[in-house]
Parts: sequence; C-alpha cells; structure tokens
Amino acid sequence: MQKTFSLNTEPHVANIGEHQLLFEPEVFGDEFMDAYAELRESQQAKGVDLENLADADTDDLRRTMRAVRVFLARNMLAESAEFFTRLDVVQGGKVLESFQDFDEASEFAGQHDGARVVDALRLPSRVIVELLEWVVELFGGGNRPTIPSSGSATASPRAGRRSTGVSPSKASTRTRGR
Repeated sequence: MQKTFSLNTEPHVANIGEHQLLFEPEVFGDEFMDAYAELRESQQAKGVDLENLADADTDDLRRTMRAVRVFLARNMLAESAEFFTRLDVVQGGKVLESFQDFDEASEFAGQHDGARVVDALRLPSRVIVELLEWVVELFGGGNRPTIPSSGSATASPRAGRRSTGVSPSKASTRTRGR
C-alpha cells in the first residue's frame, strides 16, 4: 500500500481592504507551536483574555495585540511580515521614523512632543483576532494548539462510537385510527 502526501506550494492570501498579506504555504508543526506558546505566554503575563478585550488595561492590550501581530508575522512571507509589524512614529500627521520594535518606537516617540506610535497597517482589533483564528485553523489543524496553561481546556470528545439513537417519537406505539 502506498499513500502520497502533497505539500502546499502557493502562499495563503489574506485580503484586508486594499492590502494582501501572504502567509507561508506550509509551516512546520514545531515552529508553529513555539510561536503559539510564546504568544500565550505573553498574553498570560499581561493577563489579557483575547475573548474579552473590553476588560484589558490599555497598555497591556497594546502589547498583547503587538504579540499577536508578531505571532502572525512569523507565519507570513518576509515582505508581508515586515509590513504587518512595522510601527510608525507619527507627529502632526507626518511619519517621523519607522521601527519593527515597539520599545524602540516608544522611546523615539518619547523624544518628540506629541508623537505617538501607530501600526503601519492599522486594523481593528476584531480583524487581528479573526486573522489569528484563521492562521490557527490553517496551520494548527483547525484547533487551537494544546499547550500547558492556567486556562481550562475544552472537553475531549466522548469515547466510543457515535451513533444515532431511535427517536422517542418513532419508538412510541402508534395510535390506531389516526
């Protein structure tokens, strides 16, 4: 018996508005798990729940969303990753400087009155979270990877064979004359 396995060779494409982000055609499981574990560690260290962003501290949320971007970028082709993680320091509507590192960008912004750090590709949080879910589905086999965490895990499927039982309405005795 022989089985042939094919590998994806074309990048996965995420169309976001006028932009296209190109993701790796295939990602090795250990690389994906390492990147996902780093994301979870960062998220837990800040105490941010991606399912409930409303309760998060603004600075912690900003750093967590940055960690999500870095995770996503690790699964992108280089040009898309660079663009997706680029930070611009903006003052009065003008880009003063661009960075890849949040701390460096923040330090530079602190040296210029009224300057702030913004993502080069500004996206609503919901789009970032949707991208995260899509990438996990693509490269994680459709499920969030199971890694040690303080959070509760989803229930395992029940053991045994799935079958359909007899419906109580069909099992009941028919009434004559109806």
